[in-house]
Order: sequence, then C-alpha cells, then structure tokens
Amino acid sequence: MQKVPMLESSFRKLSIELEQLRSEERAKIAKIIDEARELGDLKENAEYHAAKERQGLMEARIAELTDIIGRAQVIDPSTLAHERVSFGSTVVLIDQDSDEEVKYTIVGVQESNPAKGLISIQSPMARVLLGKEEGDEVEITLPSGKKSFDIEEVKYEPIECD
Repeated sequence: MQKVPMLESSFRKLSIELEQLRSEERAKIAKIIDEARELGDLKENAEYHAAKERQGLMEARIAELTDIIGRAQVIDPSTLAHERVSFGSTVVLIDQDSDEEVKYTIVGVQESNPAKGLISIQSPMARVLLGKEEGDEVEITLPSGKKSFDIEEVKYEPIECD
C-alpha cells in the first residue's frame, strides 16, 4: 500500500469531509430515497433515480476518502532540513535559456495547484527535482519540450493551499 504524503491541514479537511458524508449526507439521501419511493412507480420516478445516482456518487466519494485517509502520511515540512529537495521544499529555478526565475513548492496530490506554484510530489517535474540541491542542473521535459534549469535555492516556506 503506497503512502500518500500530505499536509496536516489537508488531512484534517479530508477527515471532516468524510465524517460529514458518513454522518449527515447518508441520512439525507436515504430520506430523499424513501420519500421518492412513496411516490409510486419506480420505473418512471425521476426523483428516485436522481437520489439513487446521488447516493452512488456519495458512496464512491466515501470509499475514495477512506482510501486516501487510510494511506495518508502526514508530514510537517517545517521540521525537515530542506538541504535537498523533499516534500514541502520550495525550489527556485533559473531557466538556462531565458534566465527566467520560476518557483515551485513540492506538495501532496491533494494540495497540488500548479497555477499557484504547488506541484504534486508525483508529478514528472517533482520526481526530477527530488533529492537535488542548490547548484545542481536539471533537465525537465515540459509540454513545450525539454528545458534545462539551474537550482538556485532550496528552502522551506509556509505553504498556503487554500
């Protein structure tokens, strides 16, 4: 069973969602199904079919959350050294062609938000960066082609996911 690294905040958020689905949403949907059942013929009962579909989606989400939480490895990146790129590291890269500076933070799949510079530890870019240190050169295959970067800095910065 592969562990899923994540921040404490993400773990709490997923746990709250799971608990709410189990304790509140299940009961709500069961009530809607019962009420729809009382309307008669189930073959042509749109409310019943919609409620059953919603129930199926909710149960799938419960199963997904149960799996993620069961495999969660909660990591506090502020306690790690960050001499080498690891979970929670913020990495400043310099594009060797354009001298453009880019900055990424390595996070778990749940926290990933590339538009905010938060890249999943399972992404191809993160896999290339993991274990590297300041001064290293890396070649990363991006959708636009291969690019070479110099690792300018590896550090820890507090991570804002929301």
